[in-house]
Amino acid sequence: MRCPFCAHEESQVKDSRPSEDNTSIRRRRQCEGCGARFTTFERVQLREVMVVKSGAGGSDPRREPFDRAKIEQSVALACRKRPVSPERIERLVSGIQRQLETLGDAEVESRQIGEMVMEGLRQLDSVAYIRFASVYRDFTEARDFEEFASTVREVGGQ
Repeated sequence: MRCPFCAHEESQVKDSRPSEDNTSIRRRRQCEGCGARFTTFERVQLREVMVVKSGAGGSDPRREPFDRAKIEQSVALACRKRPVSPERIERLVSGIQRQLETLGDAEVESRQIGEMVMEGLRQLDSVAYIRFASVYRDFTEARDFEEFASTVREVGGQ
């Protein structure tokens, strides 16, 4: 494992333990070059999933490998300054990744992933849900927020 501080190629594992949700292994490592310590996570990947991005203007759609970090970043941003623990965010992202890997499809549309994230956030935190939706659904006016927020209240009231 390459050191993130000095880029030395060798590191030594000092400690390994399962993550809180038991979906990954957390490893504490020490660089053999500079002596710095850092943490890595090892996860099982059931299959390689390609994300199909919709093409603009009718062009051919782009395909790229699924990147868990993109979902983690989006969900963390939506949950910023909200009472949502990092562990709950990790469980949400791991659940979405597991769903994608067990679908049986080698390709999944980015729209489908966005809907999975929306559904997960809806159950996690209503403010984070609205934040994510405002970007994902490209709200352009205050009216867009008002209309969407009214549907959130209806979902929460059921």
